[in-house]
Amino acid sequence: MLKHLSIKNYALIESIEVEFESGLNIITGETGAGKSIIIDALNLLLGERATIDNIRRGAEKAVVEGVFIVSTNKRLKQLFENESLEWNDELLIRREISVKGQSRCFVNDSPVPVSTLKILGDLLVDLHGQHEHQSLLRVETHKYLLDEYGGLEGLRDEYQDSYDRMTELFTTLNDLLQREKELKERQQLFEFQIREIDAINPQEGEEEVLENELRVLENAEKLFESTNQLYQLLYEGEQSVHDMLVKVRNQLEDLARIDTSFSEIQRECSTAVVIVSEITKFIQRYNSKIEFNPERLEFVRERLGQFTLLKKKYGGSMEAVLAYRKKIGEAFALAENFDHELEQIHKAIEEERTRCSQRAQRLSEKRQELIPSLNTAVCNELAKLGISNAQFNVSMEQKKLARDNGRVQYAYVKLGREYYEATRDGIDTIEFYISTNVGEPLQPLVKVASGGEVSRIMLALKTILAKADRLPLLVFDEIDVGISGRIAQAVGKSLKQLSEYHQIIAITHLPQIAACADCHFAVEKLEQGERTVTTIRKLNMEERVREVAKLLSGEVITETSLQSARELIES
Repeated sequence: MLKHLSIKNYALIESIEVEFESGLNIITGETGAGKSIIIDALNLLLGERATIDNIRRGAEKAVVEGVFIVSTNKRLKQLFENESLEWNDELLIRREISVKGQSRCFVNDSPVPVSTLKILGDLLVDLHGQHEHQSLLRVETHKYLLDEYGGLEGLRDEYQDSYDRMTELFTTLNDLLQREKELKERQQLFEFQIREIDAINPQEGEEEVLENELRVLENAEKLFESTNQLYQLLYEGEQSVHDMLVKVRNQLEDLARIDTSFSEIQRECSTAVVIVSEITKFIQRYNSKIEFNPERLEFVRERLGQFTLLKKKYGGSMEAVLAYRKKIGEAFALAENFDHELEQIHKAIEEERTRCSQRAQRLSEKRQELIPSLNTAVCNELAKLGISNAQFNVSMEQKKLARDNGRVQYAYVKLGREYYEATRDGIDTIEFYISTNVGEPLQPLVKVASGGEVSRIMLALKTILAKADRLPLLVFDEIDVGISGRIAQAVGKSLKQLSEYHQIIAITHLPQIAACADCHFAVEKLEQGERTVTTIRKLNMEERVREVAKLLSGEVITETSLQSARELIES
């Protein structure tokens, strides 16, 4: 839901801050007061094209900022993971437009391209009126609305898992076919290189061990002399460290018997005696194992020399040599068994194609079963909203693939003997058709001209899909165009019911709709000095009654209109 909207220096707005609430938020105001400017600013925040004409005269830049509560929006969270954006339960979006024509966009204070705002907008808001974020006017969303109506998301997810697996297999097949020629051409070279490396047969970590051994063998004499000297200093000599420490320890023991303050230092000295003894034992053992082995020294030098040659030819380090050996080994094995590998991939593709086809067919059949029910439900709901002669139809088609070997090879779905075009959403092309006037033929819904009709059609669909629909915020800018009286009450009732499942922001001129508000805002145009500014304020109950009464009777508010307003609000 939209928690907070801030607009600065946009059109007639100098600065406004709006705190929206859950449920039904109604915005009213005189014609020309600037109600739609607020919706325009919200749409700007969601990625619509910006121009410097939107900036308030005299300002350097316009800024629109919105705070959305998104803790339960799973699709949005997935998008954030894919885009490596920081996720918070509150989403802060900011858009700035400067007089120099620059547009900057931020998500949680991180700069993003405007295209990201468009994607976010499609996951946050359905905005109905003369705006871009109308899911109903994007044909690609129609199949999702049908699936949500029938609760088919689980079936679609199963199909998509299989579709994604098919995509991976086709990618593997393409890679293999592209590598075939290269592998065949380089097979002999790989075989030679494998023999060369395996003749030396370097082991992981061997070079480091041999280099250490080489240092020891080359310095055997020095090591022998030095350890022998150390042994004399520590233990064997007349004034050895060990003997001196023993004497010191004994004297400290005598002193500790007289004064206990020497006890701690005496224990430290005893520990030192033990440490020196351990050092002496290690040096003695090391000295006894020192070898003068010219043959081993020569072997180690030769082996390290072989390693040097390999490193020069195959990567500069033994890690690179071993990695290259693994790589060409796999490539050589693949070249040797290419036909078998190809056969295995084709087998996997046919197995997965069978699964994918079964799931696509099941999803398509379930969609077809839903169509009559949805057609009837939409027409019934539209009749309640004043479009009584509407015809609504969901068109669903599939497209067969031509019998071309190349295309058939990469087909995802085969039903019977026929192959079908498929996308990640199935094999069905789905589009809504409607006629709102008697005698008029059904037309694609995306070609419906009337903003008010589109808004009511969407209201009907959203009412039917209320629990299934995932978009948290619905905005209706022109839903009351061309209606009044009884129909207005029906529209208000539908909005109220829909607001149990979605946050709704609606602009209206009709008292019957305004009376249904959970939260009511009034937009006013004021003169401040020599400038005109648009303001918005949240109304308390008494102000709500007066605003609804004004919508009923005009500027002159009577006691009768006040009473009627109270009754509308309480009904």
